[in-house]
Amino acid sequence: MKTLSFNRITIAAFAVVLSLFIISCQKENNLSNSATPVTEDEAKVYSDESAQTEASFDDVEDVSMTAADEEGDASTFGRSEEAGRYLPTFEELRLRLGPCATITVTPNDSTYPKTVTIDFGDGCICADGKFRKGAIILHLTAPIRRPGAVLTITLRNFYLNRAHIEGTKIISNLSENGNIKFTVQVVGGKVTFPNGRGYQYQSLKYVRQIEGGHTRFVRDDVYSIEGRSGTIYNNGVTINLNTESPLIKKVVCPWISDGLLKIKINDRVLFLDYGAPNNGDCDNKALLTWNNGNNHLLITLP
Repeated sequence: MKTLSFNRITIAAFAVVLSLFIISCQKENNLSNSATPVTEDEAKVYSDESAQTEASFDDVEDVSMTAADEEGDASTFGRSEEAGRYLPTFEELRLRLGPCATITVTPNDSTYPKTVTIDFGDGCICADGKFRKGAIILHLTAPIRRPGAVLTITLRNFYLNRAHIEGTKIISNLSENGNIKFTVQVVGGKVTFPNGRGYQYQSLKYVRQIEGGHTRFVRDDVYSIEGRSGTIYNNGVTINLNTESPLIKKVVCPWISDGLLKIKINDRVLFLDYGAPNNGDCDNKALLTWNNGNNHLLITLP
């Protein structure tokens, strides 16, 4: 089984983007009257909360894709001592969750559509050390590796650590002629923290595997990502991200190694070049520019 895990590809990007609140507040003071002022202290809070939340959406997708991959593997190849019998074991998922969740499949055979429910009940600490509560519900039209398959992820009273996560994720397999590609869409995303702070979130990503698609190894995988996202905080602060050129993520590299991201925080526009300064090599550096390119800063990625 070769588990898809392309959602974490953008978490470092988003965490960096939110930390840029601090940089833009310190370096630039020419907000237009239409923008909501953001102090440095507020920027730090936004950075922390948003990084946590993006990680939460990432976590939901990673758990779901692992489950979908293992279910599809069982449907396609069979998984038991009795050859050909449909029996998803969810071994990889159990390594992450431990005995914390109850996993059910309906119908429990190789026919589709089907629903996989990962239920954490009233809450428990999983094997990976994260507290989860509620349920992640997967609706599959076909094995996720099959071209044309659609995975719809919904949440039922779901919490990850201290954040209440709401919304729907739709992952569509658009692969054709051996070319592996997916769209990942968040609809009606919403995050609420215990103190009442929170925001609405939506995104659409186009993920294309450009290397490693013909092997069962993960380490040779390389993904190209394009897309956009929008975040609206309760107090009116808005963040919009758009890829100006595809972001390139190699599984063997912890960071995005190439691509250009446009960042708009209220009325401020910044660009983050992941290819600089080493022309796409694997490193934790990226070049931030703003003020029409007149200001720039080499930053370290988390």
